[in-house]
Amino acid sequence: MFRFENPEYLNFLWLIPVIIALLFWLNKRRKKLLSDFADSYLHKIIISDHSNLKTKIKSSVLLTALALLILAAANPQVGTKLQEVKQTGIDVFICLDVSLSMSAEDIKPNRLEKAKYQVSNLIQKLKGDRIGLIIFAGRAYIQFPLTTDYSAANLFLNAVDFTSVPQPGTAIASAINMATESFDTASTQKVIVIITDGEDHEGDIESAVENAVDKGVKIYTIGLGSPDGVPIPLYDESGNLHGFKTDKDGNTVLTKLNEQILKEIAAKGDGAYYHGNNYENYLDKIYSELSQLEKAEFGAKKVTDYESRYYYLLIPALVLLIIELFISERKSRFFMRLNRKLGLEE
Repeated sequence: MFRFENPEYLNFLWLIPVIIALLFWLNKRRKKLLSDFADSYLHKIIISDHSNLKTKIKSSVLLTALALLILAAANPQVGTKLQEVKQTGIDVFICLDVSLSMSAEDIKPNRLEKAKYQVSNLIQKLKGDRIGLIIFAGRAYIQFPLTTDYSAANLFLNAVDFTSVPQPGTAIASAINMATESFDTASTQKVIVIITDGEDHEGDIESAVENAVDKGVKIYTIGLGSPDGVPIPLYDESGNLHGFKTDKDGNTVLTKLNEQILKEIAAKGDGAYYHGNNYENYLDKIYSELSQLEKAEFGAKKVTDYESRYYYLLIPALVLLIIELFISERKSRFFMRLNRKLGLEE
């Protein structure tokens, strides 16, 4: 198997035809300026020692060396063998509340965007651990299952917004049950992290937590928002604020962080509760704590072992650059004889 480790560098090969065109234009311009300066029969007197052929050879050597350097930078690699690599780590399911109350702006820019930012930061730091995302409001849905494909995970995370789950509510119990059932049978450390304001929670949370603990799952909770309550902003399609959510009597609805239920979940789930704010990333703290645990094998994958061959191109490029230094643009007897034999103009 053959590949380039850094194929983006191959785009610089477009410089070669551009440079050739530029050299061609400069040569024509030089000839025109020379013709304007003196008659053609005087050219051999004015530049009697200049060799057009050697100039072309120097340019060709330089361009060839440049092409080889670009190819060397792209690092051609040859696959030599397939290796089976064991995958070890921990399994983490993030349960993210996407209900309308998460649009409150007591956490900047709002509760949901802050949570997404922290999850994205966590994904970028993962090395071998599997992560999954469950979003919930009135119902729970798997946004993406446990995976080590962190690029795809970030794409699915970016697509999450308040319209991802149309049913209103905060189905924490449903999210815990879904995460618990979505873990596979691998003997890894299994963790659920719930990020929510805990308001208007639904379902039998106590049974859901007990079921998770019985299956060896730890549960951590992060509460976002103010216990005192803040209004829920409403924006139009253009992103302009046009008011705040009200109840049927026209009173402004305040969304409050329910710390009590989140503390109870974390305590029964053998985890910990954190009150999120604008400054600290508690998701990172949780992951740092979990990273100290012994990681178990959850699978294996076959990867191709590649060996770099850039030096096959780098060495000739350096040799050509050294040769170019010793090629002058002055006429020489050897090239004059060669020109006469080939019928070329010197």
